[in-house]
Amino acid sequence: MKSSHSIHIKGAREHNLKNIDVSFPRNQLIVVTGVSGSGKSSLTMDTLFAEGQRKYAESLSAYARQFLARKEKPDVDSIEGLCPAIAIEQKVSSSNPRSTVGTMTEAQDYLRLLFARIGKTYSPISGEIVKKDSTSDVVDFILSLKEGIRVYITIPFTFPEDRTAKKELELALQKGMVRLLKINEGKREFIRIEDLLDEELPKTWEHYYYLIDRIVAKENLEEEELEETKHRLADSIDLAFYEGKNKILVFTEENGKMEQHFFNHAFEKDGILFEEPSPHFFSFNNPLGACATCEGFGQILGINPDLVIPNPQISVYEDAVVAWRGESMSKWKKAFLLEEGKKGFPVHTPIQDLTKEQRAILQVWIDDFFRMVEENLYKVQYRVMLARYRGKKDCPACHGSRLRKEALYVKIAEKNIHELSQMPVKEVKIWFDSLELSAHEQQVAQRIIVEIQQRLNTLVKVGLGYLHLNRHANTLSGGESQRIQLTKFLGNTLTDSLYILDEPSIGLHPKDTAQLISVLKELRNLQNTVVVVEHEEMMMEEADYIIDMGPLAAHLGGEVIASGTVEELKKNPKSLTGKYLSGKMAIAADIPKAHIAPRKFIKLIGARGHNLKNIDISIPLNALTLITGVSGSGKTTLIKNTLYPALQKALNIFPREDALPYIALEGAIQEIDKVELVDQNPIGKSSRSNPVTYIKAYDAIRKLFADQALSKIQGFQAKHFSFNVPGGRCETCKGEGEVLIEMQFLADIHLECEECKGRKFKEEVLEVRYQEKNIYDVLEMSVDKAIVFFKAHPKIQENLQYLSDVGLGYIKLGQSSNTLSGGESQRVKLASFMSRKRQKEHFLFIFDEPTTGLHFHDISKLLSSFRALIQQGHSIVVIEHNTSVIEHADWIIDIGPEGGDAGGTLLYEGNLEGIKKVKESYTANYIP
Repeated sequence: MKSSHSIHIKGAREHNLKNIDVSFPRNQLIVVTGVSGSGKSSLTMDTLFAEGQRKYAESLSAYARQFLARKEKPDVDSIEGLCPAIAIEQKVSSSNPRSTVGTMTEAQDYLRLLFARIGKTYSPISGEIVKKDSTSDVVDFILSLKEGIRVYITIPFTFPEDRTAKKELELALQKGMVRLLKINEGKREFIRIEDLLDEELPKTWEHYYYLIDRIVAKENLEEEELEETKHRLADSIDLAFYEGKNKILVFTEENGKMEQHFFNHAFEKDGILFEEPSPHFFSFNNPLGACATCEGFGQILGINPDLVIPNPQISVYEDAVVAWRGESMSKWKKAFLLEEGKKGFPVHTPIQDLTKEQRAILQVWIDDFFRMVEENLYKVQYRVMLARYRGKKDCPACHGSRLRKEALYVKIAEKNIHELSQMPVKEVKIWFDSLELSAHEQQVAQRIIVEIQQRLNTLVKVGLGYLHLNRHANTLSGGESQRIQLTKFLGNTLTDSLYILDEPSIGLHPKDTAQLISVLKELRNLQNTVVVVEHEEMMMEEADYIIDMGPLAAHLGGEVIASGTVEELKKNPKSLTGKYLSGKMAIAADIPKAHIAPRKFIKLIGARGHNLKNIDISIPLNALTLITGVSGSGKTTLIKNTLYPALQKALNIFPREDALPYIALEGAIQEIDKVELVDQNPIGKSSRSNPVTYIKAYDAIRKLFADQALSKIQGFQAKHFSFNVPGGRCETCKGEGEVLIEMQFLADIHLECEECKGRKFKEEVLEVRYQEKNIYDVLEMSVDKAIVFFKAHPKIQENLQYLSDVGLGYIKLGQSSNTLSGGESQRVKLASFMSRKRQKEHFLFIFDEPTTGLHFHDISKLLSSFRALIQQGHSIVVIEHNTSVIEHADWIIDIGPEGGDAGGTLLYEGNLEGIKKVKESYTANYIP
């Protein structure tokens, strides 16, 4: 299809693309699909987006262009009809502990602005609103008085201890003050300061005031006279506030009766001087607003109460305080029972049922106990005990709010900013929808509230209504992170732009995918072109146009197999995707379903972290267990944040993070040697890390090159074929193949090394060849090509085969780890574990959304890999939404029914057939 309403790509050859021509119809929702490695990202990100970015860069300054001119443009003949491009990639979230959902969406920035503009400060003592009286407030008060009332603007007569009253009066005369007003027993008297200096001064000055100005109130003033009066009063009041250190007294006299009216220009109440709110005042990333104790992190290292009392369902008498168990420490429990029991403490009441006051009493004893432990740290047993119960706990100063306490005195409709940030987004949306403001507040806050509501609405639409704005970014999945970025771009309401998204449905239950599609259509309806790299069947069914890449991966892919509507794709005999969509092919049709009957179990009892409702689950060993449920139902909390660290602790592996609260871990734990979380984090922090080194195949390849005749002549050893150590690597780029150019106002730029031309090694090392290929050529090979290339070396071939078996035959051996997607990194780790088949240890593997980035055709390979691990004696727990994978599970644990506070309940646990009968389960509705 080619028209003036399309973006036309001609001759695209980036990576594995085979000189293809393709058109993207503008202002439509377009899905680019195909097997993993078929060239989807090469076409969308590396060609379409890269060229859009390059053309934008041409409009930048000459300083920027002098570097950008050296950056290679995509390998494409031409792209016509290109519009400004925005890419929203699927990446595991930032590890910055300060980044939250609120800061990522910018909703927190608008919230801070809202509280600074219309928030009211309440005194913690009286609970009354703290108000600063302005000059206009005093002027309005005076002008509102009835005709004829006499008004006296005064400030109290005071003087410092190091100055006499006479000296103070002399200074007042120099400032232009003429009279004092004396009021005693309701009677007034004017005294000239000059006359007072000639007399004997009073012994007490309690009833004396400087008279700044006096006026008689008038009604119905003419406009000119009104303006003149306002200016006079404003000048006098400003002077009074200045001289009176923000405090003035206005006396009114009517029919000889005096009344006193106090005005305070300082932000003060109940003897406390409060700070006036500003946006920075509500930021935990700014020293002005951050809690001084935890520096805005919300947590500190200390005694973790959940470790001290892991089971609040039992009483002190039943050993709820586990630190008081044992022969030597039980004396603390006995002393507590004796002393506090006599005073009426309910020693047989479960901890969770104690009152706030009773918990405080118990906490005092616990604090004293650990104070004793710290005093005895010179003894080994006490050091071990302290380490056992230390961990992250809520900051005692801010109680986890991350803000200084003064910021929490500011409220809107009885809510402070922390309380709002801790509510699920969908509840915050309801709160804003019902928010009632005065006319003035509405005028000030209207635009701010529109921006907040727009972001909240989009978060709910993309299925993230269960998150709260204070949720740490480093606890989000890659899919959640991408959908959060999407809310930010939707808030910009750009038109006639090109949006490219990489698998936005990741982490979404089928129930929530429909909402995401509606958001993408909304973006399209703003006259934008939305291109989505996607494997989700529901997304394809709703797309306006589909481009199917293939036919297979790497060098066997890179072609446009089919393009058109979903119905046209289903009828196309060449399209592999079309065959799956039409039902002619099915995922893992040759793999038996649920053929293992579990016998041994691990039992997690009383999990209650975050939204979990004190649930008990059983995990079968030597089986495939699927954890399902809608987004936000509590799956990650249950498995990654509770089961995983709890198992680590039980296996004497020191966990990075403490497990969220649970009561006990029981069952056949002794049957497991290790537990591994196979997550989507990069396989290495260094850009030099790559798949071939991660699976331990590179050592054999380097040895092979070191054994070549030319290597022996040159004296090269295996180390010379490593780009990680000096010797054979290019020292200009340190084996990176590129150099970093730091830009002053733009993102840093990575440019090809001019010395080695991006080949990472010295020229003499590259002269060594095996079967006409040097070490750089080998690193540039795809896994599948390398398997054929090394057919004479079974050890190398075997290790590489594991990468192919998990659907990664298309990636390059030397591909930098930071260019791998989350799903690809996860499958590289899976291949690494599969290569250890000869070990006798039994693992429990935990996978989080392993189908990320997988086409229908590749999921079969993944399931085969899972079965291979199970046959080796391992156990697998998978958090997953893909119904095809769920159908092959031996055991299903379904959490729900909804996300957030409405989730966290165990809906079902058992085999596949049983879940279909659970009415409350959304998962059951999507299983065939």
